[in-house]
Amino acid sequence: MFDEGLRTAEPRWISVVFLQGDEADAVIGMIDRRGVIAAIEHLQQWDYGDETIDAALTNGYVYDRIPAGRTDRIIEDDGSPYALTYSKQFGYVSLLRRYPDEPEPNLARTPRMPSAQRAQSCQPAATWASTQARSSAKSAQAVSL
Repeated sequence: MFDEGLRTAEPRWISVVFLQGDEADAVIGMIDRRGVIAAIEHLQQWDYGDETIDAALTNGYVYDRIPAGRTDRIIEDDGSPYALTYSKQFGYVSLLRRYPDEPEPNLARTPRMPSAQRAQSCQPAATWASTQARSSAKSAQAVSL
């Protein structure tokens, strides 16, 4: 059960940048004039590495697959960690980056120790309250950690 090894997970996608309106129109124009690679390279300036990952995880912009609607064009290159989606009809552009799930480590099994042996190996906890505080009438009970 625990010795299955590391699981291999499909990468998820994080949002790097989502533009709409005039900003998106400028990038869509760039796609028409210079191609999608130029647009992807332009949009990469919004990728701040770990900061982008943290923001995406915090704000819930992490997806199991590339989010896209029926009118979206999706450009994905296996050699690149990025995917570009855009819609001329709705006027938006989105750059996403692959975010691989971290594999789950094997759970380490610790050998069971007989209860008598465990009892012998346990040392008494140091008393938290001082001797004077424990003897005080105000202190009803000593606390041990």
